[in-house]
Amino acid sequence: MDRKQHLQTYAILVAVMAAWGLNVIATKIIVTEFTPVTITSLRVLTAGITVFLVLALLKKVRRPSRNELIYTLIASIFNVVCHHYFLSVGLTKTTASNAGLILGLGPLLSAILAAIFLGTRLTVPRLCGVLAGLLGVSFIVLENSLGIGSISIGDLFIFLSILTQAGSFILIKKVSRTMDARLMTGYMLLFGSLILFLISIVQEPGAIRGISSASTSVWPIFFGSAIIATALGHMSYNSAISKVGVAESAIFINLSPFFSLVGAAMFLNETITFSHLAGFILILLGVLLGSGAVEDWNASGKKPYRKRKMEPKI
Repeated sequence: MDRKQHLQTYAILVAVMAAWGLNVIATKIIVTEFTPVTITSLRVLTAGITVFLVLALLKKVRRPSRNELIYTLIASIFNVVCHHYFLSVGLTKTTASNAGLILGLGPLLSAILAAIFLGTRLTVPRLCGVLAGLLGVSFIVLENSLGIGSISIGDLFIFLSILTQAGSFILIKKVSRTMDARLMTGYMLLFGSLILFLISIVQEPGAIRGISSASTSVWPIFFGSAIIATALGHMSYNSAISKVGVAESAIFINLSPFFSLVGAAMFLNETITFSHLAGFILILLGVLLGSGAVEDWNASGKKPYRKRKMEPKI
């Protein structure tokens, strides 16, 4: 990829982060109106169908190989089932502003998981980033609580949501070497929606019958979340992973909390406190240091652009 292609990819990533940040607000509204797991399974199914319609027009649909199918199914469990389950249920028990900030830990968690499972080295700046990110989260989740024992279960679920998604990015990078990342996204969404629906039958029996009685005003939000944020957003992000790598794509996730905070204040009238702002700054600092972004930027300034390594270390 040349510089122009990089800039185009980065512009797409910024747009995806705006969609994902505002999608936290949309999801909060949706899970308040419906039972969370049932409506999430339908939202993810709608997203999967949208992806396959787009890929059919592009003539990119094909059957995955056996190995691709295995990795895609595993990635689907982490990236779709666990991520969306914990996100939807967690948002029924915490605020959208808290959720948006905790979701900003994605790049930091990607770096930690890479160190654990891929053997990449945690340098001093990255270790400082990990500590700053954890401190930032503590500002958020301990606000108005009486201590560790009283931490909101909703905040914990949101953390598990981003942790499982971060783990899936490594699998996505591996499979995207042989399979179009957009096609992988479609299969992941379909597999994940079916598993989520089976979970909803057990956890929320009879919930599907109550969907038709929902307010008509919520459906545009539902389809906007499913098509724009989930379908097109995940297609674009997973495609970016295959082009510029896990670490460089993950860096952009730190923009998502900003859009979530603005959206929570504008659309949900949530109060943005000092703890939110302090947590955001610490998480942003932690992401930039912990994901290796600062080190990569320093290294890129010492080398000609055409010689930069296309897969930055994490």
